[in-house]
Amino acid sequence: MTHDHDLVLRPTAAQTEAALNPPPGRNGGDLVVETLAALGTTTVFGLPGQHALGMFDALRRSDLRYIGLRVENNAGFAADAYGRLTGEAAPLLLSTGPGALTSLAALQEAAAASAPVLAISSQIPTAGLGGGRHGYLHELPDQAASFRGVVKSVHTVRTQSQIPSAIEAAWKSALTAPHGPVWVEIPQDVLLAETSIPVVTGGDAFPEELPPRPELTAVAADLLSNAARPAIIAGGGVVRADASGKLRQLAELIQAPVVTTPGGKGAFPWNHPLSLQSWIEDRHTTDFLEDADVLLVVGSGLGELSSNYHTFKPRGRVVQIEADLGKLESNHPALGIHADARLALQALLETVSERTDPAAPERVATVLAKVAERIDAQELTLEQQVLASVRRALPADSPSFWDMTILAYWAWSAFDAKGPNHLHSAQGAGGLGYGFPAALGGAVADPTRPVLAVSGDGGALYSIAELATARQYDLNVTWLIVDDGGYGILREYMNDAFGEATATELTRPDYVALAESFGVPGVRTTPETLEADLTKALSEPGPSVVVLPAVLRMFEPTHLTA
Repeated sequence: MTHDHDLVLRPTAAQTEAALNPPPGRNGGDLVVETLAALGTTTVFGLPGQHALGMFDALRRSDLRYIGLRVENNAGFAADAYGRLTGEAAPLLLSTGPGALTSLAALQEAAAASAPVLAISSQIPTAGLGGGRHGYLHELPDQAASFRGVVKSVHTVRTQSQIPSAIEAAWKSALTAPHGPVWVEIPQDVLLAETSIPVVTGGDAFPEELPPRPELTAVAADLLSNAARPAIIAGGGVVRADASGKLRQLAELIQAPVVTTPGGKGAFPWNHPLSLQSWIEDRHTTDFLEDADVLLVVGSGLGELSSNYHTFKPRGRVVQIEADLGKLESNHPALGIHADARLALQALLETVSERTDPAAPERVATVLAKVAERIDAQELTLEQQVLASVRRALPADSPSFWDMTILAYWAWSAFDAKGPNHLHSAQGAGGLGYGFPAALGGAVADPTRPVLAVSGDGGALYSIAELATARQYDLNVTWLIVDDGGYGILREYMNDAFGEATATELTRPDYVALAESFGVPGVRTTPETLEADLTKALSEPGPSVVVLPAVLRMFEPTHLTA
């Protein structure tokens, strides 16, 4: 009796010949890039360093495209965006110690947003491993320990023969739901030593599927079929699983209103009769969700931003579908279903019974009207005008990447993403500097569409060096910088909490002149001319910068008075 796993593919004569006579001049770095190519990689991001030179030298002997950024953290953000858009594990090549550690904030964002990033770093020579103090350049007693609490898995290589298997295992880990960043480290001497190991040609690291348990989806289907007031919260897991179509089918089948989280932007059509849009940070929406007798939460852990800052207290039965086991029932008791969103939604579609609810669209419209009335009463015309101008200027199929800035906070609630996987932000970990380097990674992933980056002046200063990257690779990214002279949201927080702001004001450059010094065209705009200037910049190939001097305000929160 033969089992499928007993079958072994026999090498062809040509493969046997190539294996017996590998080309000369290869080193451990070649094994890295050959393994990546065998797994289907076409593009790598990174920044070279002394210990990692074996990998970077090997790139010139490969067909891989290298995109080099100026700061490791920015390279991590670019790889994160590439992974989000393509669904592939984006390789990030780094050097030991300071280079590796500089990527930590980007890897934290990738972990929080479940973005597949394959970080491959050099290490000190093998003789220095083990925690001793040998005095090697870049030496850390335990480099992997710095990443173990951030990434999904850690893989340490000690010999050349371990390289292909370690990278394949990391690749599989990164792409198994929930997606996430992984860490591989290879000593400098292993990368530099000449190798006689055959050229790596095979790579079958298929990610494991995460199907739901059928007894749980049967109970969930029964609850939803018989609910009087069902509702759905759609998170980033719906987008990552490419499950927005199945979400819409289910919502229409059971007539359940849907609200999307900041990470789930675009998972449900904005103007659908059942769409509560993304106003999840509003008490009217919170009250509506609390009133649901059955609440289906798909691909969200109901964290701080997705629960109106933990003021959300559901009164009905919660059904939670979540691929990240650590997030399952972490904030609310639920019928917890540990599964990929796409597979779980498909199981529900096959078992749920259709229900009719003619009043559901009317109830949705009532909530949205209350939200609009609350916002309109705050005299935030400028903010709404700016956001509307951005939406009209940005092509419907173009992705956008938003830094942690007031306009992004508006976008989480009020911006129509026009589709899944179109709007991305750093709301997972919440670090500054994400928008522009992530947009560069997005432009590398799909050069056929213009890409928008949005930053405040504070966040812009984190990644200004990447204007050189944008110019070097002629990437089709327009960078909107809203310049309010400081950390605008922190200014608001401090004024509200203490009556005065401290450490929030910034001396900043002339961003237009600075962009032009990199050979990137720049323009200073106004709220009245923003739409035209942004439309023009997005329609022209290559990088560009649009600077909007404006002090924007946030809408009043509702969680403080809940």
